[in-house]
Amino acid sequence: MSPVESLVKDIKNKNFKPIYFLAGDEPFFIDQITDLLEANVLTEEEKGFNQTIVYGQDIEVGQLISMARQFPMGADKAVVIVKEAQHLSRTIEQLEMYANQVQDSTVLVINYKGNSLDKRKKIYKVLNEKGYYHEFKRIYESEIPAWIEQKVATHQFKIEQKAKFLLTQHVGADLSRLNNELEKLFTIAGNDKTITEDHIEQHIGISKDYNVFELRNAIETRNIEKAFTIIKYFEKNPKDNPYVVSITTIFNLFTNIIQIHITADKSKQNLAKVLGINPFFVQGMLNAANNYPLKKATRMISIIREYDLKGKGVGTTGNVTPSQLLIELIYKIINL
Repeated sequence: MSPVESLVKDIKNKNFKPIYFLAGDEPFFIDQITDLLEANVLTEEEKGFNQTIVYGQDIEVGQLISMARQFPMGADKAVVIVKEAQHLSRTIEQLEMYANQVQDSTVLVINYKGNSLDKRKKIYKVLNEKGYYHEFKRIYESEIPAWIEQKVATHQFKIEQKAKFLLTQHVGADLSRLNNELEKLFTIAGNDKTITEDHIEQHIGISKDYNVFELRNAIETRNIEKAFTIIKYFEKNPKDNPYVVSITTIFNLFTNIIQIHITADKSKQNLAKVLGINPFFVQGMLNAANNYPLKKATRMISIIREYDLKGKGVGTTGNVTPSQLLIELIYKIINL
């Protein structure tokens, strides 16, 4: 069970701690835990007198401690939520006194977004030792498919492999947006309990046939006709298919191919681990490695970098469109 899952479970079971210091550069998890506490500690009737929401730029730590020490009225608990608490970074160490002598009837929630406490400081050590400190790091894009799987499973849904990676490609590592898209898909999929490529295409606005996932597949299989058809679609929908995403995808493909060539253990399980990809894609990558020997794959890296610069206007007349650059690049990849 992940730290987030453990926190969620405790909160839903009404096992509240007196302080939740929520720090780090992933705001989605901070908001998730804050919203959960706001929904579970007090009833709607109790919130009127016993829930206080303040902002770090508007108060001082001393005032915050005074709020936390107040007793609840007509309820077992009081809740104090401090948003944008990173504005208190210069004086946050004053909170150590309260952390050592908490008001048990108060749940103090501190949103310290985009920042973390200095782990050499006493305030961090006290909060961490008592289990009050929770730091959420931004997850890598390579970890997004696993996050989607976990989210989907939590709602007793399933998601097709390609649908999952289309969603990853379209949204990236923006967890807040990704969560909103999934919530919408849960409603749309309904009793089917399975999110499909068609759901993604119809309701998220991603073509299941013309996307960088399929472009990558066309390059892997040396299918130049399919690649050019996809690029023509990109040309008509440039906002949804930016040049930089295509170039990055192609670059990552060839760095993966090179990694396969230089990896001794080419079992699917090991390659999935080495490449940081889902095992679902390993066979396609092995096929690509067969189509592009090490010497050629290495040469392609230099050519891709050249076209990355051309996409930024370096070494071109300025009259070349992104789709023309992609067609040139892919022709070279497949035919050189």
